[in-house]
Amino acid sequence: MLIYPKSHYQPYTHASGGWGSAKSVMNILWREQVVTKAPGALFKQNKPDGFACVSCAWAKPRRPHLLEFCENGAKATAWELTSRKTDPGFFSAHTLSELRQWSDYALEQHGRLTHPLRYDPQSDRYQPTSWEEAYRDIGAQLKAMDPASVVFYASGRASLETSFMYQLFARAYGSNNLPDSSNMCHESTSVGLQESIGVPVGTVTLADFEHTDGVFFFGQNVGSNSPRMLHQLQDVRRRDVPIITFNPLRERGLERFVNPQSPSEMLTPDSTLISTQYHQVAIGGDTAAITGIAKALLEMDDRATEQGTPAVLDYDFIASHTEGFEGFTTFVRRCSWAQLEHKSGLTRGALEAAATVYARCQRVMFVYGMGLTQHRHGVTNVQMLVNLLLLRGNIGKLGAGICPVRGHSNVQGQRTVGITEDPKKVPVGLIEQHFGFKVPQQMGLCTVDACEGILEGRVRGFIGLGGNFLRAIPDTSRMEPAWQQLHLNVQVATKLNRTHLLPAANMWLLPCLGRIEIDRQNGVAQTYTTEDSTGCIHGWRGSAEPVGPHVRAEASIVAGLAMATLPPGNTIDWQAWSTDYAKVRAAIGRVYPQIFHDMETRMAEPGGFHRPIAAAERQWLTPTGKAQFITPVTLAEDDDVNLAQPARDVLQLMTLRSNDQFNTTIYGYEDRFRGVSGTREVIFMHCNDIVRLGFAVGQRVMLTTAIEPEVKRQVGPFEIIAYDIPEGCAAAYYPECNPLVPLWHHAERSKVPAAKSVPVRLSASPLPRG
Repeated sequence: MLIYPKSHYQPYTHASGGWGSAKSVMNILWREQVVTKAPGALFKQNKPDGFACVSCAWAKPRRPHLLEFCENGAKATAWELTSRKTDPGFFSAHTLSELRQWSDYALEQHGRLTHPLRYDPQSDRYQPTSWEEAYRDIGAQLKAMDPASVVFYASGRASLETSFMYQLFARAYGSNNLPDSSNMCHESTSVGLQESIGVPVGTVTLADFEHTDGVFFFGQNVGSNSPRMLHQLQDVRRRDVPIITFNPLRERGLERFVNPQSPSEMLTPDSTLISTQYHQVAIGGDTAAITGIAKALLEMDDRATEQGTPAVLDYDFIASHTEGFEGFTTFVRRCSWAQLEHKSGLTRGALEAAATVYARCQRVMFVYGMGLTQHRHGVTNVQMLVNLLLLRGNIGKLGAGICPVRGHSNVQGQRTVGITEDPKKVPVGLIEQHFGFKVPQQMGLCTVDACEGILEGRVRGFIGLGGNFLRAIPDTSRMEPAWQQLHLNVQVATKLNRTHLLPAANMWLLPCLGRIEIDRQNGVAQTYTTEDSTGCIHGWRGSAEPVGPHVRAEASIVAGLAMATLPPGNTIDWQAWSTDYAKVRAAIGRVYPQIFHDMETRMAEPGGFHRPIAAAERQWLTPTGKAQFITPVTLAEDDDVNLAQPARDVLQLMTLRSNDQFNTTIYGYEDRFRGVSGTREVIFMHCNDIVRLGFAVGQRVMLTTAIEPEVKRQVGPFEIIAYDIPEGCAAAYYPECNPLVPLWHHAERSKVPAAKSVPVRLSASPLPRG
């Protein structure tokens, strides 16, 4: 086989965590020039008297570790506390046309935004402006626009207080266009769980990890996406609890772990085995794999009946608490083992092995991520996990349940306080009663709808509360030209990113405080709240001085925009709210009393307080009052991109993150766990596919979407890396591969972009080798 020179790949054979993580943390502290500044903050990260990590939403324990942060959490803190600044002098030296040639990493690496800015089309530069001018001019623009044409996007990092204010601002203005980052990841969870068990969130808390006797992982890379969970998994394994993993790629965090906070582990060659079974399911094969486990359970139950031994299924629970059992089991029995093996990419023996472990356990948790949700039938995937749990009564008892792992730090919380495009999901009556305005009745726009509206010219204004929208969404090559036809574009941000560089007719860039910084209003340090993946609400406060005197708190910015835009007549005292967040929390408690009653007291409790989750108490808030077995209509997870005739030259591509990034934020070019260094322009392929398609390891190739040929979707050149991935499958990084994902390729009902299964063809790059 021909090996091309200058390969960026070296297989990684160490455990996750350990000295590799420690070194990575020190590198970024040094690079961001916060070696002396960051340690004090890190000791307060995820602590009751400190601040919530700005990256993942994993649960914060009641009794935190000495260092309650992970490698990526430390990177996020260093990234925000950086000594580097992007001030008006930077923009006087660089046009937006020039900056569009910079990489995502270089843009954010330059440092924190320090002044409010307005785009000047004559010079193609951002020019400094005052906050008063920005509020006045943006308000004037909004007043002149049709509210239905304006989108209010939220990224998931804003506090509960800011998020509540933001959705009230949008609705008082007359718009339910409130898409958020969950539209791109776990909306399939919100839809699927609501239909199946009556709640839109998971049922597992940290306490369940102490009592479980079985954990199943599906499509979630804990080592890169939520590394603090490895503490719970290590404790689980020390009790000899099995962990069964289903994931296309072998990920180090799901294989072995060394706790960087344990001197004894760091000084010995030992590591903790995480997964006791690791099944490399084919991309798009999750429904088939879960069906296979269910089929094996049914066959085991049949044998138990024949032999007069105890049943495998929990028939008492099924009879008392569920509906739809017969329809689901009929579907499962009709699926042949040949079908299930073909679709899942796993053998019958592998699926029976997983089922055997499941049958032996009494308290089982299913943990999953976007590997399940980002498919055409992502909602079905979520509901299939629920079906499997219901078969053995594994919802509503200690140590068992379903555990979706959310991404951004408060993405679940902002939904809880009203960030949603669907007015049926908010307490309209209480909002109207307390705040004196009429909530618009029409359905708003989710992320995919907003993108379609921009392409069609129906969306004319966009306000972004954080995030890097243009890099996060699919179909990038089509969206970027359309984006520049917007009339209004307002971005609230801490750092410069790609979305800020494609100008609308009127564009502002408003710098906000980071979560780690002290938010003083009228000289008083404010407390804010967030909700984690397990439905726990915590109170926090910043510990670092602000980056400069001209940045403002997100809540203050929302209030300023609202006061400049809305007519008199409602009873919201925006000014008072923006200077005393306790007043906002009191308002949240009035609108959501079941969740947030006595919020001011309860948020200060050690470990915070949990929102009530009815399904965890076996109360099913479904139309029939019972949990639902929901039968899938197909084993094909992405039937909207199935080729008319099978093509051997087409691979199923999934997008993924490196462990040197969080969402669209790129911290560096070291995906240590996968052995990739110095680049992100790679494609992971099975060695057999490389050879049969006529390529070579190290060769540079172009990736082209293998459907809808009239629209060219292409990225590259990418270096081929031979990797442990199922044949016929491939993987490459997000957001670099977002241009390959058609906007219409999204989950049914939830409209989550189906970025985990995109058919692609490869072609040799015209660029030189090496």
